[in-house]
Formats: sequence, structure tokens, C-alpha cells
Amino acid sequence: MSKNKQVVVSNDSPKEYCVFEYLYRDASNYKAWGTILLSGFPSQNGIAALRACLESDEYFVAEQVGIPAVYKELWDLSGGPTSDDHALHEFVNLRQATTEETATLPLYGSLSKLLEAFQVVTAWDYSLSPNFSVDY
Repeated sequence: MSKNKQVVVSNDSPKEYCVFEYLYRDASNYKAWGTILLSGFPSQNGIAALRACLESDEYFVAEQVGIPAVYKELWDLSGGPTSDDHALHEFVNLRQATTEETATLPLYGSLSKLLEAFQVVTAWDYSLSPNFSVDY
């Protein structure tokens, strides 16, 4: 279950960008990575508050916070969903973007808006994922 915590963002300046890194790992440990470029940069307290919103400090339902799900990359390799698939993505890192990333990644939105999306979650809704199973 997620906890509501105040997420602190130090700056949402358009000259500062960060990268939200995450992954999807199926039950066989196959991984697909995701990154989104955001305007703004979090404080250390903001990162801690973000983790407090996650299930077990690392898991989230991508569809619930509007982040692109990346499990479809594994589906391309397996021919579709398998019994190893589940609803959760893993938070990896929130870090300053490199110059190359700011030049090549499309801007997804602002960090403050993404953090607000995490803050409003009171419980992760696995049923929002196409990998949802009644076995959860």
C-alpha cells in the first residue's frame, strides 16, 4: 500500500532536466528498461518522498501514474503476455539528465506533475495493467 507524503521539488526550471529511470522485470527476470525526461530536478527529500509513495519503496503500476509501460518490449520477444508477467514496474533512479539526453529524449512533462501523480495514489490498482490476474 502506498503512503501519501509531501514530495519536495527544488526547481522546475526549464533549464534543469532530470531522468526518471524504471524497468519492468518479469518472473523469469527478463527486463525492459524505460526512461522519461522531465523538466525540473528533485531534492533528496523529494526522492525519499517518492520512494515512500511506492509499494515496498520501489514498485508501481505505470498505468496508474501515466508512465509508459515497457512490458510490451518483452511481449515482442515472447509473442505476447506469458504466465511470468505481472502488473508492477520498478523505480530505479531519478537523476540529473545528461546533455545528450536533453538533446535526444522527448520532454515527457514536469517532475512536479509526475510527483503529484504518485502522491495521489493511496493504493496501487493492479487491475489497470493488462497483466493483471486474479491470482494477485
